[in-house]
Amino acid sequence: MATPDLTIHGAGIFGLSIAWAAARRGAKVRVLEAVAPGAGSSGGVVGALAPHVPENWNDKKAFQLESLLMAESWWAEVQAVGGKDPLYARTGRLQPIADTAALELARDRAANAEALWQGRAAWQVQRSTGSAWEPASPTGWLIHDTLTARLHPRAALAALLAALAAKGAELVIGDGDAVGPQVWATGHAGLLTLSEGRARPMGNGEKGQAASLRHDAGSLPQVFTEGLHIIPHGDGTVSIGSTSERKWAKDTATDAQLDALIAKARKALPCLADAEVVDRWAGIRPRARSRAPMLGPWPGRPGHFIANGGFKIGFGMAPKIAEVMADLLLDGRDTIPEDFRVEASL
Repeated sequence: MATPDLTIHGAGIFGLSIAWAAARRGAKVRVLEAVAPGAGSSGGVVGALAPHVPENWNDKKAFQLESLLMAESWWAEVQAVGGKDPLYARTGRLQPIADTAALELARDRAANAEALWQGRAAWQVQRSTGSAWEPASPTGWLIHDTLTARLHPRAALAALLAALAAKGAELVIGDGDAVGPQVWATGHAGLLTLSEGRARPMGNGEKGQAASLRHDAGSLPQVFTEGLHIIPHGDGTVSIGSTSERKWAKDTATDAQLDALIAKARKALPCLADAEVVDRWAGIRPRARSRAPMLGPWPGRPGHFIANGGFKIGFGMAPKIAEVMADLLLDGRDTIPEDFRVEASL
């Protein structure tokens, strides 16, 4: 490969997405990865690309909306160039409605979505039909939003790697020369490095555990009930996720907390009662102190940039983050929202 125009540290969803956005614009890209693509939190199984609720609108929600709306064409181009399917589909999501107050709120949000989602998706309040794929709803009503999408995280990373290879980008596992502007998309470990010597950490990690069950639900919508995500994937599995743990003994070990999550999913959707568990996953998700993705120049290190803090929304935010970072790195055009700037976590 010729001398790269920029170097990306980290082959998770942010690193590979930024590398792709730069490569598709003609930049020569080198990706340096310490362990393996998806070795951190991006190597999971959940892949729920779900929006924030359509109320109390702010820059973070508007940014996420743009990313979710551009995702279908963005991932289609990745697949077309590299030939690998990220298993993306905009299949929507169902949520039960607990009581009359929640029903009224859901209807208010439906009106908000009509105003805010540009007529390109809807937040619908609909009667339960009794389908085996509907969670029980005390009111007999469900929320069905048509913005939520899915992809399989591992398939998405594989698709990005194939597209990057087709564009001549270089992936180096282990040590490699870093040339040109450098983007640090190194997840939880990167947050620890950023926090060194500071009075307060710029972020921390939160462990998540998730599982995959062998059950082909086709293109049925995701289910979100009692804090639990249940996502049908295009490979004949259903993913269950995830726990949120502030304390843990082992980074990548699953335990009884995941067993409880699986049991909860089987109770919510009895059609999963006998589905075989085919994968159990655990990892540490990077959470910036601002609770938003952390993007932009690394303070005090000219030529170095940060893309971190994806936490639970990294895959959903990735298309828009990738294009915004490519704008900054290649064109010098800074459109990063204030709440996403590195300084917001200082």
